[in-house]
Amino acid sequence: MDATERMSPAGPLPADSLPAGADPADASPTGQDPAEADRADADQTDQDPADADPADDGRRGGRLVGLALACHPGPALAVTALACALSFGSGLGGPRSALVTAAVLTGQLSVGWCNDAYDARRDARAGRRGKPASDGTVGTGAVWTAAATALAGCVPLSLACGTVAGTVHLAAVAAAWLYNLRLKATALSWLPYVAGFAALPAVVALALPGGPAPRWWTVAAGALLGFAAHLADTLPDIAADRAAGIRGLPHRLGDRGTRLLLPLPLLAATAVLALGPPEPLDAGGAAALAWAGAAALTGPALGRRWRKAALAAAVAVAAVDLALLLVGGVAAG
Repeated sequence: MDATERMSPAGPLPADSLPAGADPADASPTGQDPAEADRADADQTDQDPADADPADDGRRGGRLVGLALACHPGPALAVTALACALSFGSGLGGPRSALVTAAVLTGQLSVGWCNDAYDARRDARAGRRGKPASDGTVGTGAVWTAAATALAGCVPLSLACGTVAGTVHLAAVAAAWLYNLRLKATALSWLPYVAGFAALPAVVALALPGGPAPRWWTVAAGALLGFAAHLADTLPDIAADRAAGIRGLPHRLGDRGTRLLLPLPLLAATAVLALGPPEPLDAGGAAALAWAGAAALTGPALGRRWRKAALAAAVAVAAVDLALLLVGGVAAG
């Protein structure tokens, strides 16, 4: 199209339709006087941003929602709630419990945002849904910034719980970042989960006055729950992850192998908590073992009908184990 042409709703205006002596470059698509058109353009340029298209606000709201979803809110809140319950149940008191909870929350947020930002391109290629960083809802740069900000806040919050407790927690957060950046696609994909869940009762115990050592069975049960959580969390997405090139331990075991293995760490975690203390097994411990056994076996069996059944079973067993932890305590006394 020639540079002197202007578009009207019906197309470019031909030069012979203009008044005699008029410069085609000065023509207005509506026949409006050029000076008036300039004033109208100036009025639009000087428009108050507050009067901008409401769609801009909608997009900003969408980005905020996308950023919130990119942190993996379900797992982040679940782990934070577990840390909060352990803290209060162990007698840390309100302020100290709030500090531990804040440290765990910021650590979980940093891990979730790191995961979505790092996997954005791979998720986009695989066409995975529910991933705000890969579908354009929020930019990966914004997600990386959020992850770095949360991690920066996690460091002082963790160390404020005590030097040893804070170091243990930061090591667990570092392991989770290592999972996102490297170990997720290897046979060692289970290791950060084991380290992270084992660290929770240890951090709570070490944050108590005097920093007592955690009871061994609480740490062992946490490690077993972490291993089970990795299997249960990955199980519904094994096929999609394989297509995206991820080859963690559950992907190497396959759907059937993962289903068969999952009940073992779930049952073992409850057994360690029920039988680990020196006191004889009581009725509550026996009931917990029975419940854990039923949930651990039923969840994977229903997995073909409900893709999240195995994860739901793991959560149910974790709830029982939390009760055992709260009754028995996390610190050696």
